[in-house]
Parts: sequence; C-alpha cells; structure tokens
Amino acid sequence: MKTTGSLVLTAGLLAHGVSPASTASARGGVPDAASFLDFYNRVYQRLYTVSQEAQWLAMTDVTDEHTGQRIGADQALAAFVGSPWIIQTTRALLQQTNSLDELTVRQLRAIYLNAAQSPGTIPDVVSQRVVAEARQSATLDSFQFQWTPPGASQPQPITANQIDDLLVRSTNLAERLAVWKASKATGVALKPGLLQLRDLRNRVAREMGFSSFYALQAARFGLTVEELQALTERLVAETRPLYEQLHCWARHRLAARYGQPPPRLIPAHWLPNRWGQEWPGLVQDIDLDPLFKDKSPEWIVRQAVAYGQSLGLPPVPDSFWTRSDLYELPPGATRKKNTHASAWDINLEGDVRSLQNVKADFGWFMTAHHELGHVFYQLAYGRPEVPCVLRQGASPAMHEAMAETIATPTVQLPYLRQLGLLPPDSPIDPMQWLLNAALDQVVFIPWAAGVMASWERDFYEGELPADQLNQRWWLYVARYQGIQPPEPRGEEFCDPATKTHINDDPGDYYKYALAFAIKYQLHLHLARTLGQDPRNCSFYGRKEVGEILLPLMRAGATRDWRELIRQTTGQDFSGRAMLDYYAPLLDHLRAQNRGRSVGW
Repeated sequence: MKTTGSLVLTAGLLAHGVSPASTASARGGVPDAASFLDFYNRVYQRLYTVSQEAQWLAMTDVTDEHTGQRIGADQALAAFVGSPWIIQTTRALLQQTNSLDELTVRQLRAIYLNAAQSPGTIPDVVSQRVVAEARQSATLDSFQFQWTPPGASQPQPITANQIDDLLVRSTNLAERLAVWKASKATGVALKPGLLQLRDLRNRVAREMGFSSFYALQAARFGLTVEELQALTERLVAETRPLYEQLHCWARHRLAARYGQPPPRLIPAHWLPNRWGQEWPGLVQDIDLDPLFKDKSPEWIVRQAVAYGQSLGLPPVPDSFWTRSDLYELPPGATRKKNTHASAWDINLEGDVRSLQNVKADFGWFMTAHHELGHVFYQLAYGRPEVPCVLRQGASPAMHEAMAETIATPTVQLPYLRQLGLLPPDSPIDPMQWLLNAALDQVVFIPWAAGVMASWERDFYEGELPADQLNQRWWLYVARYQGIQPPEPRGEEFCDPATKTHINDDPGDYYKYALAFAIKYQLHLHLARTLGQDPRNCSFYGRKEVGEILLPLMRAGATRDWRELIRQTTGQDFSGRAMLDYYAPLLDHLRAQNRGRSVGW
C-alpha cells in the first residue's frame, strides 16, 4: 500500500505542474528522451495496474465501495497521464523527432494521445466533461421507454429488450411503426447533453492542438481527418456491390413479408434492428445450441484455450484460471457482476483475465473463442521488447480484428465436426449460412464506415448546427444504407443520439468496420496459405497459423497497423477480401435479383 500511496502522490504532484526532482526539468530544462520514457513507463505501468485491479473488483463484485475505489484509482492514473509536466515535456521532445529513433517517437506520440483524453492544463474543462458524460450516461441508462400499441388509448412501458424482440418477430406494420418510434424517444432527452459534450470534447482536443475531437480520435489510427474519410469511403465503395445485392434481396423479402410493393429505400421500421446495422431473422435460423447439451461451461473455455495454443500462440498462464471470472453466478448469489464479456491484461505483463458468463450453448462457444483471441494477442505483445505504453493493439481496431481473426474458423462447420459436435452428414445449407453471416457483417459496413463516420465527422469537425442534426443523419442513412424514415423526422428529434456510442464511445465507431475488414483480409490469407476454402475450414492444430500471426501480434503498437497488415498479407489494407469471401453469395444473389432494380 505504501507503493500505491507514493504513486498517487506522484500523480498529484504532476497534476499540479510539479515535475520529479530527479529530472532535468526541475532545473528548468527538458529531460533526455530515454530518462523521461523510463520514468513514464515505470509509473504508468504501476498506476495502470492499480487502476485495472480496482476496475476488475468493481466489475466482478459490484458495490458502492468498489465503485468508489475504481474512481479514485482512475483519477490517479488520469492525473499522471494528463499532467501539465508530462504534456510540456512530451511536446518539447516531439520537436526533436529528427534525432530520435522510431520506437522513441511512437512512445512519445502514445503518451501525448493519452494526455489528450484529460489534459491537466485545463482541469476545469476536463472536470466539466467528466460530469457531463456521467449525466449523459445516467440519462441514457435511466430512460423509460413507452409506446402506444395499435388499438391502445394510453402509452405503456416497454423495455429496450422488448423493443428489439418486437422488431425481429412482429409482422404487423402498425405495431412495428409504434415500437420503432418509441425506440427513438431517447434522442429528444439526450440532444441538449450531446451538444454540451460536443463543445467540451472539442475544447479538450483543441487544447492539445487537434482541430476537433474527431481529429483526436483519428490520430489514434495515425490518420488525419481527411485520410480517415478517404479510408472509410473506400471501404464502403469496395463492399458496395455486395451490399446493393443484399439490399435488393432484403427489400423484396420484406415487401413480401408485409404485403407491400418493393420500395426503393427500405422503410426503417421494416428492418429487424433499430438502426439497420444488422438484419437478423431474414433467413431460416440455424439452431446449434443442442450440439452443446452434453458439454459444460468449463469445457467451452478450455477448448477455446486449447484451440489458440494448438496454433502455436503463447501459452495461457495458470493464473488465468484462478483469477478470471468465467461463469454465471449461481441462483440466489449475493455478489453481482458485470455481464458483458471482456478480457484484458491487468498489469501489462501477463496477468491476463477474462470476465464472462459462459453457458453451454453456441453463442458462448463463439464468445469464448473471441475473448481468448484478445488474451493471446495480449500475451504476444506483453514482453520486455515492447514498452509498457505501447502494449496495446496496433490501432483501436486491431484488438477486435485479431480476436475475430483467431475465432473465425471456430464457427465454421469443419471445426465443429473436428470436435465431434456436428455429425458429418448434418443438413446445413452453406449458402444460407453465408447469407446469414453477410446480413450481420456486410450490412454493418455502410452503417459504421458510412453513416456513423460521416455524421460524427460533421458533428465535431464541422460543428454541425443544432438545427441540422437530424436532417444530416437521415441524408447519410439514405446515401449509405438505402434506408428512409417511416415518416418525416424533424429537428425536434435527435435520432443519432439514440445510438449509445454517439454518447459514451464517441468519434471512432468506424473502428468496428475496419476490424471486420482486417479480419477478412487476414483470414483469407491464412486459409489460402494452408490451402483451405476460407468459408469452410479449420485451423485447429496448425502451427503455421501462429507462425504467420505472431510477428504481427508481438509488435503491439510499436509498428503502424497498416504496415503490419501489408507485411503479413503482402497487400495493403482494403475491403476487397470481404467481397472475395462472399463471392459465392454475390453470384447467388445476382441470380435471385435477376430482373429487379438493384441500387437506390
């Protein structure tokens, strides 16, 4: 505890502009880069560990006391990384980049981006942002949805889960319209807070020399706003031929379901998702849960570990099993835990843990393999050659991409048959399997890389006026997704704010689209290297996979993410691999859509 206390004291001194006495800065100069980085990495790792231990406790045993401890630990870390002395020193050293090696420069830039989230040079603004974000989250989390079902005279309460369920299964258009309108009510309540947050986030970013908060987020990918826009637009364009075929097929499918003529733009309330970001339930569901009726939750996690290790990825330490929280709490348990699956390295040197609620079903089989993908990535770059501040994904998209890459073949038929879960002659239509996947992942690209990226860029970088928020939103929804509102939506609404990420994970939602594209590019490269059909393969036991992936994984953030993809696959990053993966489906849909008008 003495160590923790001294670290908090160090963070507090730095937050008030007092630099360590051992540095040259105490004498009015700038410390040399090596000394500064050694100091920063040592203190950062220890404060980070305290913060993550507190976060782990707060998530696995939810109490007011543990929440308070987490807040205190997070404040100490933020005070350190955002301290005026850290900012001033980093700025001064970054002016010497011509005389510094690449690894040193990458560390300094990472330190600067860390500081930019809460710069201690404007503590009042940072504090106002923290309060405003907490209030916005409280408004969102406490919102009580209400709807008026067809034939009812009074509004009735409805939960978010009930909204989502009705949009998947209801075939009554009047009912669907009523529930869709109810789903957008949060935007009205959230609009004032979102506008306040836009101002505060931009002020924080501009304090650190960025043109907007959106520019700050783009910098985490090593991109300018213009470069990011070109990248996301290219990703949308590359996948557009397949999306247009899916769109045409879906609008005819939905028109037949609802007994309506096929529209040019799909009415938003026709779709089974509030934002049209995925279209589940349009093909016959494939129920694989019965395959796991004789398996235990522990078997699922152990198989996920065995799978990754069979590829030659780093061995999972024994501490993973003793320190993780992997399974559902028993009925009547007094302890409460977070139910969102996650995995991370607590101390940046191998204390990897996962928080899950594993049950014996196909969904958790997929999730366990995905979360262990994060663990194997963390173990790969958690090594002395990678400085602590760079022990992270090569970009904010890379961790999701690596977890997805490692897990992709584990939900294909050969792996399930290899484990004895699926009989060799199981009657599963591979085209329906592929279509179901495309309606989840391909339709996501124009939403994430098109609508979300474009609107948030306009909102922050262009300071979109308050009386144009909804108009611009639906302009992009029509342009990128081919979707229209069921009825006019004026500026009294704020439909973009109904998406939680707009409020509490702002400015980089496109990272999920980039992650999908990276996943397909890496997966196709691996499958073709092994001589397998990428849509019907198993990598289980193939050490060649680890030999290909490990150089990318071990680098952490010491290299540019695009350079790592190019080195691994021999090609520049693009969305073309996604189109290649779904090539048989594209041919199938073109046949299905023959004689129909494709596009909008």
